Amino acid sequence: MFKAEVDYLPKDFKYPDELVKIIELNLTNINPWIVLNNEDIIKIRYEGVKKRYPNRILIPFAQRLDNDDIACFEIGSKNAIQIIHDFASSGYEQKKSYRNFWDWFKSAIDDMINFD
Repeated sequence: MFKAEVDYLPKDFKYPDELVKIIELNLTNINPWIVLNNEDIIKIRYEGVKKRYPNRILIPFAQRLDNDDIACFEIGSKNAIQIIHDFASSGYEQKKSYRNFWDWFKSAIDDMINFD
């Protein structure tokens, strides 16, 4: 079950209302993207990126099923969404950035439309 606030994430972090809204509407399977809404999976992904990219505070909220890309919030980057190629060497993980959550979501919908 998804909770907007969890104790293993940074103290001042709260998932934005936009993400909570799409989870409540069950808009989580945007193949090839899937929005993470299972606390166990979220914790595993969070702990993993924390170890792999210790110089960044990344909070994964979606993963792409056909590669290792994950969409993350990043503490200190305001509302920007970071696309990280997970498991890449530190310093080479950054793939793309979106201005805000809705810009990422629109792109994820486009990916779904164009996905074979």
